[in-house]
Amino acid sequence: MAVIGCGDVSTVHFEAVAKLDGAALVAVCEADPQRLASAIAAWGVPGYADHLALIEAVKPDVVHICTPHDQHAAVAVDCLERGVNVIVEKPLAHTLAEGRRMVEAASAGGAKIAVCFQNRYNATSQAMHALLSTGELGAVVGASATVMWQRSAEYYQSRPWRGTWSGGGGGLLMNQAIHTVDLLQWLVGDVVAVTGNASTRFLAEAIEVEDTAEFVAEHAGGARSAFYATLANAFNAPVTLDVVTEKAVLSLRGDLTVTHSDGRVDIVPEGTGASGGRSYWGVSHELLIKDFYARLDDADPFWISPAEAEKSLRIIKEIYRQSYPESTHAVS
Repeated sequence: MAVIGCGDVSTVHFEAVAKLDGAALVAVCEADPQRLASAIAAWGVPGYADHLALIEAVKPDVVHICTPHDQHAAVAVDCLERGVNVIVEKPLAHTLAEGRRMVEAASAGGAKIAVCFQNRYNATSQAMHALLSTGELGAVVGASATVMWQRSAEYYQSRPWRGTWSGGGGGLLMNQAIHTVDLLQWLVGDVVAVTGNASTRFLAEAIEVEDTAEFVAEHAGGARSAFYATLANAFNAPVTLDVVTEKAVLSLRGDLTVTHSDGRVDIVPEGTGASGGRSYWGVSHELLIKDFYARLDDADPFWISPAEAEKSLRIIKEIYRQSYPESTHAVS
């Protein structure tokens, strides 16, 4: 396997693959010369500035794409067309059109592709999905979620693409809160209508994208969810996600608490683990990556596919369309 893009999030990909039996890192790719040199030194493998040169030279079975958002589609499609399996970081792409390219390339068959919505592998997320899927808690009445985090101007200055429409495709919703948007629609049901607003309340001098957003979504089946997120909080608070059913309330605050209507309370602890990555990334990259490698020989597409990841991209872009109607960059 090879890693394309050796920035911050690549850390957890390197760690995960190092623990896999039968997987060997054979090359790295990075456009920034200093980061490329660091990766070559750290991992003792050849390095390339161009992903096509890497593919031609080492012919990897799998590539992990950890590039800026605007490069996801181009690199992924190049790999898929050459029969190389792909694990790509979220979001699917920075625009709807590029996301659609990835869906079509994946549907052509041959190579597999997974999109890193690793929070679906959290022990709490798995437990919530299992409980809701069985129907034992009754129909879902509604849900709510919050992402109250903090980012500084320096965070964006260190990676300028993050704060732009052209590089990131958006701000808070695309880069931080998209995991919670994905969990909402995965747990509660496909979003059939959404109204919302995105704005810049705190970081206007550092970014051209949003740092705060809210929306109300209608889900297939009739449930409604409410969502609020901001990067203006004083610290990175735990993500909250509450789902109310006819027979219980499921509350995620790190651990999952299930309060049944008969008074019973069940608690599902979240998994923990050591990593060189940031704490708010969680511990489930390793689980997703291990599962992807285990399924490489399966005939079916990987379950978190471009078509599945396109759902959260469309929700976010619809909120941008409502918030920035005059901006082609925001809604593309």
